[in-house]
Amino acid sequence: MTELDNFKFLGIALAIGLLIGLERGWRTRDLDEGMRVAGLRTYGMISLLGGLSGILTQQIDPYLMGFVFLGLTLILLISYTKSLDKFNDYSITGSVAALITFTLGALTVVGHSMLASAFAVVITALLGFKPLLHGWLKKLELHELYATLKLLLISVVMLPILPDQGYGPWAVFNPYHIWWMVVLIAAISYLGYFAIRIVGNQQGPVLTGALGGLVSSTAVTLNLSKLFTQYPNMKNVLAAGILTACATMFVRTLLLTSVINPALFIRLLPGLLVMSVVTYLVAFLLWHNGRGFRAVEDIALTNPFQLGMALKFGAFLVVIILLSKLLKVYFGDMGTYFLAAISGLADVDPITLSMSQMSNKGMELSVAARAILIAVSVNSGIKGMMSAIVGGWALGFRVGGTLVGAVVAGLMIT
Repeated sequence: MTELDNFKFLGIALAIGLLIGLERGWRTRDLDEGMRVAGLRTYGMISLLGGLSGILTQQIDPYLMGFVFLGLTLILLISYTKSLDKFNDYSITGSVAALITFTLGALTVVGHSMLASAFAVVITALLGFKPLLHGWLKKLELHELYATLKLLLISVVMLPILPDQGYGPWAVFNPYHIWWMVVLIAAISYLGYFAIRIVGNQQGPVLTGALGGLVSSTAVTLNLSKLFTQYPNMKNVLAAGILTACATMFVRTLLLTSVINPALFIRLLPGLLVMSVVTYLVAFLLWHNGRGFRAVEDIALTNPFQLGMALKFGAFLVVIILLSKLLKVYFGDMGTYFLAAISGLADVDPITLSMSQMSNKGMELSVAARAILIAVSVNSGIKGMMSAIVGGWALGFRVGGTLVGAVVAGLMIT
């Protein structure tokens, strides 16, 4: 590198140190001089030390940087030990941040300046978001922590080691593909669960419906329909929340197909897009006519992820795929459509995933698309009847009538 290059990289290193030091210095800005272990200037010099060590290492000895790093660690250790007598602060965040700052400064002069700059921003944000992150941690319940670890277990640990080949009749059982679809469903439901936990149910039925539709539009329909007995004059807003959840279900179906089979996604896009737009539009009009109602009881959120449920869903998915193939062989397309209708009575996800997978392996896109639309139509009808039975005909008319109109409109252009 030329001298000009060295100046440029050392300047980046200094900027990185000052950025991290800005956050560290701001946090201790009310302390008197001499009461801080490290502040804005110190972090700037630590990063600059890393950059200079990197240059000297390239010119003199590859082990030099290691000795400088150990020396800095020793200085920070002594400073941290001495500071305990003054502050009773047992946090080592500042010391770790200083070592990272040194490392980022060294990275700038060995060809990774963009990487160092990016992670400097990430580290500064991580340090600055301490109150927010700690607030989330305090709200995190034990079963939610376990759910997070289990989701990581099935996605990061289990998924990569599963064999990617077909087994059984017609080679329909591909462990990797089946488990990938289980992970996909679990991740969407997981994100929807925590979206509701973070935002809260007190933002109104419409927002609750939009987020709850990622977890289970059926659960939202049931819960908001029950509220009608307590708030009989709020049928417009409650219907708006249910319809928002149902419209989100249409979008969720599109999302699943787009991940597994983009060609099928294109085939379904016009119909499901019309269904979602019509349903969202009516939901907005109902909400606009009945706004002012904001209190919503807590929706009965289930555990964000249960390993047992994931295994059952995976097994059910294998059964649906096997039955789809079996009925297709013996009864043709009508067998597939019959299975889609039966599946739609309970849930849309299994038939959506199975049709997306099978259309990747030779099933006609038109047949797969019709099967998914049949399941969506049946499921929408079930939710319309559920709202009428649980919440009453006034609520059922608004929900069921809208869903019938939206489904008919979507089917007409498919």
